[in-house]
Amino acid sequence: MRLLALMGVVACAVALPLAVASAGQVGDRTGAVGAPSTAPARPRGDEKMPSAAPARTPFLLGLGLATAARCGPEVSSPDGVEAQTCVLTQGADTWARTYYRNATGRPLDAALTLMGPGDRTVRTQCALDGDDEPDTCETPRERTRGASAAYTAVTEFAGRAERTGSGPLLLRSGSNSPSGTGS
Repeated sequence: MRLLALMGVVACAVALPLAVASAGQVGDRTGAVGAPSTAPARPRGDEKMPSAAPARTPFLLGLGLATAARCGPEVSSPDGVEAQTCVLTQGADTWARTYYRNATGRPLDAALTLMGPGDRTVRTQCALDGDDEPDTCETPRERTRGASAAYTAVTEFAGRAERTGSGPLLLRSGSNSPSGTGS
């Protein structure tokens, strides 16, 4: 019993400095987590009604704008290529990204194309190592024109040919493909 009481004293001795350190100074209004909001005070008597004024939130942590992603299904080929292609939108920019894994053991080529309204296309060529590690390939960002839902992307993975510039198509992955496995 005496041992339990001693352990309780030690736990309080450790926890108290941590609680004081995380609480900060009394009256500290620097915008830290747990600090009072910078929103204007509500009139007396409305304590139950939340304020409609915007308040600074500590949960953004300076990460910036959220990114919306529209992705097709994860697909794979019998040869060992796995991929998922997405259209990403952040603020006024849209771009395409493909997540892939090349388990073929040999280098491959990928062509990632972002198609947008007005017959606009952006195409990127990516060289894939044969090292079986997950990786990404993406197009440059462009200003979104029209609705972001009007954008689609497709990635074609092909073997490298020695003389013709492109080998056989191994996998096609799209941002709006129906569910299923590779083609």
